[in-house]
Amino acid sequence: MAVSTERKLFLGARLKRMRRDLGVTQTRMAEDLGVSPSYLNLLERNQRPVTAQVLLRLAEAYDFDLKTLSQDPESSSANGLGEVFSDQMFRDLGIARHELTEVADSAPAVSEAIMRLYRAYLDQRSMTDLGAIGRPEEGGLAQSVTTPSDWVRDFIQAQKNYFAELEAVAETLTTELECEPQDFAVAARERLSSRHGIQVRVVPVEVLPESVRRFDHHRRRLFLSEVLTGAGRSFALAYQLSMVEHGALLDAIIERAGPPDRPTSNLLKVSLGNYLAAAMLMPYAAFHEAAERTGYDIELMRARFGVSFEQACHRLTTLARPAMRGVPFFMLRVDSAGNISKRFAGATFPFSRFGGTCPRWNIHSSFRTPGRIVTQVVETPDGQRYFTLSRTVSRIATPYAGEDSELAVGMGCELKYAERLVYSRAINLREPVVTGIGPACRICERPACPQRAAEPINRTLMVDDFTKSISPYPFATN
Repeated sequence: MAVSTERKLFLGARLKRMRRDLGVTQTRMAEDLGVSPSYLNLLERNQRPVTAQVLLRLAEAYDFDLKTLSQDPESSSANGLGEVFSDQMFRDLGIARHELTEVADSAPAVSEAIMRLYRAYLDQRSMTDLGAIGRPEEGGLAQSVTTPSDWVRDFIQAQKNYFAELEAVAETLTTELECEPQDFAVAARERLSSRHGIQVRVVPVEVLPESVRRFDHHRRRLFLSEVLTGAGRSFALAYQLSMVEHGALLDAIIERAGPPDRPTSNLLKVSLGNYLAAAMLMPYAAFHEAAERTGYDIELMRARFGVSFEQACHRLTTLARPAMRGVPFFMLRVDSAGNISKRFAGATFPFSRFGGTCPRWNIHSSFRTPGRIVTQVVETPDGQRYFTLSRTVSRIATPYAGEDSELAVGMGCELKYAERLVYSRAINLREPVVTGIGPACRICERPACPQRAAEPINRTLMVDDFTKSISPYPFATN
């Protein structure tokens, strides 16, 4: 790889983050790179530029792609801070984008804390507007309204949706099972019975009318609803294995995370159990190899590992192992009303952290073509382009499924990765048809958008009685 010498590279924060992710001390890394600990300390504090020789030694010592250092891992944090400081309460400060990027890069934990505070503020304001709590001037008591789901989502995102400890135990277990992916359910059922005395029964929907899985601790029985698909039953068995064999590991991760209350702790344990179950069904190395060999053909991978389309999509967002990284995807799941019920990102996320998606993204139109994958190249106001694909998925079957039985899953990655995807082969990636999108109407500054639902909060609305623009909310652009 040719390393440019025209520009000095100050990568201190990313170098420190990489060292911590690898779990090595400053002294150990200095030895591996053939430099002194004091020199490495200067590099991490941006008091010396990273030289070409150091970059090459990093690649050799830790077997990673040098491009990962040149990427902007905190761009999502910078975007999140941009949303926060576009609020009218900060309008007079005139905070420049480069300042936000600097904060996100050098102090990611502080950035995350600011965004959590802002989310709590928005939630508090929404609860007040809805009348759920009293206004301060009316004697209403201030209270935390950060939900367990918000906290857990932020925690998982802070880990880049990757947990090395869980990946390791999952690969060990699948090796011990010695079965093909399609035979996982049979092997898992046998292991639950022989090792843990747990019997599995599939029962009619009348027995479990409001749930699809229930474990009876006293009788050591796992009940699965008949409405679960084959992939759903395999996932339920994998989840039960994760709980009975690695509950202590899950508890240790939760203790380190420090959730604020019992409901949040419980939700985090379920989320980690789900992660471990997916890692059992789709072991990292095998799944990563299949993804690269098939061009990330989700339908083919789904069939190969005996999982659902949504499960395969979710797993693709977790391929962040150093030296074996996959395409860094983001993923959303929405209903026909646009409500977001899942949001994961392995890297940059182009939509609002505090709102919904853009109506110009074709995830919303995918409901008109059920079961069919639709693709789109989108561009955010800052000029960043993404390749996306969307498809509907069905909710768990019920005795009667009405019009709300469909959900849509959307996946995306930066356009530079699209050539690795089978879905881009019919698209001219050099000169693609591009759809302009924004993070959310309230903070999007894209002018003349016919689908705009509100004016940007940091722009002046420009409406008069003698002109009608194509946008219902025209605004001043400077």
